[in-house]
Amino acid sequence: MNAYGEKNLTMLTDFYELTMANGFFENGRGNQIAYFDMFFRHVPDDGGLAIMAGVEQVIDYLKNLSFSPEDIAYLRGKGLFSESFLDYLSHFEFACDVWAVPEGTPIFPHEPIVTVRGPVVQAQFIETMVLLAVNHQSLIATKANRIVRAAQGRAVMEFGSRRAQGYDGAVYGARAAYIGGCVGTACTIADREFQIPALGTMAHSWVQLFDNELEAFKTYAKEYPDSCTLLVDTYNTLKSGVPNAIRTFNEVLLPMGRRPKGIRIDSGDITYLSKKARKMLDEAGFPDCQICASNSLDENIIRDMIQQGACVDSFGVGERLITASSDPVFGGVYKLAAVEVEGTILPRIKVSENVTKITNPCFKKLWRLYDRETGKAIADVLTLHDEIIDDTKPYEIFDPDHIWKRKTLDNFTAVPLQKQLFSAGKCVYQSPSLQEIREYCRQQIDTMWDEVLRFENPHDYYVDLSQNLWDEKQRLLSEYSR
Repeated sequence: MNAYGEKNLTMLTDFYELTMANGFFENGRGNQIAYFDMFFRHVPDDGGLAIMAGVEQVIDYLKNLSFSPEDIAYLRGKGLFSESFLDYLSHFEFACDVWAVPEGTPIFPHEPIVTVRGPVVQAQFIETMVLLAVNHQSLIATKANRIVRAAQGRAVMEFGSRRAQGYDGAVYGARAAYIGGCVGTACTIADREFQIPALGTMAHSWVQLFDNELEAFKTYAKEYPDSCTLLVDTYNTLKSGVPNAIRTFNEVLLPMGRRPKGIRIDSGDITYLSKKARKMLDEAGFPDCQICASNSLDENIIRDMIQQGACVDSFGVGERLITASSDPVFGGVYKLAAVEVEGTILPRIKVSENVTKITNPCFKKLWRLYDRETGKAIADVLTLHDEIIDDTKPYEIFDPDHIWKRKTLDNFTAVPLQKQLFSAGKCVYQSPSLQEIREYCRQQIDTMWDEVLRFENPHDYYVDLSQNLWDEKQRLLSEYSR
């Protein structure tokens, strides 16, 4: 869904994708079948896992790939592209096969989360937008999930639109945050387009505009008696804000037969203030009045607040969520894994002295192995595309970096993770609703061990290679080293 008006994003690409495409085309390689993998190398914030997101926007982009006459005129004016290539673009029809890990799935470094197979002139060209959509939303979904887990069951609201990097960052950031577990957003357009509950109370300007705080509170309560949450820290939280809120509840809401929804604290030592406010509200007969905290929160501050006994029922998290400010780059890459020559798939590998940058070659399949007794994920395994993991028989997994570390599994379920999105350029995937994706994400997080979920020094979740794939990788490394 395009959340801010229809736009043709075909030209949102790195310029070298076009120059390479023209070069492939002019040298008779444009229709050679190539296989590309998108993967990432490092979990943000040194976490144990990331959350897949952005797939629906990849689908929307690929469904609408077309070059307008204005695009062709612009490219012609660069003086770099042949007329035959420009004619090809003017009649462009997407023809690739695409697979991806579903949104909301926990994902790990070095595994193919998107795979593209098709004419190299096309499969290469779409790199930029595939990376853009998945990198951004996976980053925000991952950050949101960390914050939600830190809140230990308390509601987390995404409040970051005004601090996002651009309007699309606000809209799609809200979408990703919802996938990660936030209960709603302050971003109204995200509610309109994605049915993410729009939430909010008031700004300090509301309180400042009136002659006094009590008048401001009473006016708001009369206007919104069924959803009355008052911002109590404009002047003094404990000396005026909370007392005036209690007076408003007694003098406005109770005579109307209503109960207050809550108060929000947006500054100061919120842990201390929330404890005092809770006591004041309870003594006034409002134990059901919830306390919401905001003000530059993140998972670490929230965790500390809860450990210190903060009486907070929900959190509004803005800038540090919507920008993932503690580690704001997801770092997904898009690399060639294989090509077809006369119908035979030939592996390709990128070699580097930086070991983490050596790619996994071949057309691959990604599996997740679950313990049948606990339902917990044991490991992910990359196999050759035509390999099958038979979970009725024992299966040996091993650390691909330290191959002497081996383990035989005998009571597990093997599940292929990728779903096919496109076949020969036609969309064959029905995207779940955003609410279904969010619930799926919650369920999948429950399959992860606590050791993987912890924030400091999480357990390294194993992403293994099958013996056949490992052998093929070693063969290529040996070949290139010679």
